[in-house]
Amino acid sequence: MGLVTEVDDESAPTVLIVDNNPMSSMRLTNLFKTRNFNVELCEDGDQAVDEYIRLDPELVVLSLDIPSLDGHLAALEMREHGGESRIVFVAPSRMADLARNATYSAGAVAWLQKPVSSESLEAVWKTILGAIPEAPGLEDLDELYPDRIQVEADEGPLLPLPGTLPLPLPDASILPDLPVVVPVESGASKPKKAKLKKKRLAFVVLLALIAGGLGYAYQQGMLPV
Repeated sequence: MGLVTEVDDESAPTVLIVDNNPMSSMRLTNLFKTRNFNVELCEDGDQAVDEYIRLDPELVVLSLDIPSLDGHLAALEMREHGGESRIVFVAPSRMADLARNATYSAGAVAWLQKPVSSESLEAVWKTILGAIPEAPGLEDLDELYPDRIQVEADEGPLLPLPGTLPLPLPDASILPDLPVVVPVESGASKPKKAKLKKKRLAFVVLLALIAGGLGYAYQQGMLPV
């Protein structure tokens, strides 16, 4: 392995390495720093697509077995976005068939078997720097990954559904003058009136008894004349 140095040159090419295996990421970082690349790292497919759009790197080294979006789908979304980046897949030997198919589908320039060595990278370096193939998988992207979320273009505000919004209120100046309505006494006041009537009736009865008693006493000569 050659000498690993930090690359501070802003004009140096950028490689985006996408791998959630720390040992693999470290190995790839060292390999590309010896080739004077600025190295950017991320660990999942969603983040990889965002970083691809932000960085517009010259090279993307993409592991197939990453969380969120797998490497194949992430590569297709990168190609769908556009740009001139070259994509290289890395995968263990058990995923060799998948890596070959993904390389063809996403228009990747090459794939490398993990663990990647300086010799294996050098063996395909001219291919990596060569022409970028077409990505036939873009035509079948929705069939390959039917569950992927697609953002639809904004076509303006949606019309309200019938009956969901109230009608606008009329202008207050055109409303007729309404008569003042005296509120009707509620049922709660009726018991109070009934009690008052009972008290008045009892008082009248008492007066009648007193008057009758006085009349009887007068007739019997019990009262002084």
